[in-house]
Amino acid sequence: MKKIFSRPKSLKDVPFHYCPGCGHSVIHRLVCEVIDELGIQDNCIGVPPAGCAVLAYNYFDVDMCEAPHGRAAAVATGIKRMLPDRVVFTYQGDGDIAAIGTAETIHAANRGERVTSIFVNNAVYGMTGGQMAPTTLPGQVTTTSPGGRSPLRDGNPLDLSAMLALAAGSVYIERTTVANPKGVNRTKKAIRKAFQVQMEDKGFSLVEILSPCPTNWKMTPTASIHWVEETMSKIFPIQVIKDVA
Repeated sequence: MKKIFSRPKSLKDVPFHYCPGCGHSVIHRLVCEVIDELGIQDNCIGVPPAGCAVLAYNYFDVDMCEAPHGRAAAVATGIKRMLPDRVVFTYQGDGDIAAIGTAETIHAANRGERVTSIFVNNAVYGMTGGQMAPTTLPGQVTTTSPGGRSPLRDGNPLDLSAMLALAAGSVYIERTTVANPKGVNRTKKAIRKAFQVQMEDKGFSLVEILSPCPTNWKMTPTASIHWVEETMSKIFPIQVIKDVA
């Protein structure tokens, strides 16, 4: 019988530590599938952050360099400038890239750094207990907004991808989801294109991925998927935000 589905070569054969229903495991696989298909496993460097994906180096079978919280874009910039022949990507949650890492990311995009950012948006601080994040939706209950996020008190959700699209050096930015099969397929295509933009030396690329977080949303995995599709995607629409490649 012909084998048509297997673990990607660049994904280590170890159990994930992520919660049931979390999107990180799916996104890890998609990144690794793209790495394999592009044949860049031996020429690829990943930069994981603090956050739920802090242990990403346990799963990606490529060179990895851990970054301090929020500094992944700065670390990736240094690596890429020293090793311009490598494919360098950051892997960051919304609390990392859209809060403490906002400045580094905006300036990397504005300079047109030849790096790729994988931005996992689950609208909450996942690892540290479910606090309100820059991407938390209006009315969303978190441990630090028990009455729901108030735009008057807390501000509105930060659309970092739209901000980055204004940067002169950003070339390709797309928002996708892993809440359904169609979204998973689109996410893989977006990751592939983002890597290709870098490999063609065109500039900064980013894929924002809406991802469920059942544990901190206090939902079942099924309910969290529906929440992404029916609620979260209305605030963060699935779309190509910028493509000048």
